[in-house]
Amino acid sequence: MTTVYDFEAMSIEGRPVALEQFRGRVMLIVNTASACGFTPQFGGLEKLHQALGPRGLVVLGFPCNQFGGQDPGSDEEIGAFCERNYGVSFPMMGKIEVNGAEAHPLYRWLTAEAPGLLGSKAIKWNFTKFLVGKDGKVIKRYAPQDAPEKLVGDIEAALAA
Repeated sequence: MTTVYDFEAMSIEGRPVALEQFRGRVMLIVNTASACGFTPQFGGLEKLHQALGPRGLVVLGFPCNQFGGQDPGSDEEIGAFCERNYGVSFPMMGKIEVNGAEAHPLYRWLTAEAPGLLGSKAIKWNFTKFLVGKDGKVIKRYAPQDAPEKLVGDIEAALAA
């Protein structure tokens, strides 16, 4: 059986990151963009990271330029933007695709495990969120308009499980 721990990604600094290193922690995986109407959610994600990180939450941001070309910069530019504008200190990964033939294997798995509205597997927009439990299995998928602060109850339940 596949879990999130079977995947690897590249950090925004270009280093391989085995998701295995987060075993036993709750993860919130988000496809991000620097020039989107939802970009201010970086602030809410950072607040979750600060408040719940010490209790076992890991927020992982995956920049993606597939929606309206809203993250065209290099990984270095994206990382600097997130830190400068939102104080992002949670792990940011290198830019990926989340849909189509070139979709990152992690996102192919996430969307199969937690389809969207009407069973759609495609990511519809930036800031789609996936909550993954301590067992490495997807608990829930959230729409882009679901603000990070609205996820606190579900995250706390996953942390307590």
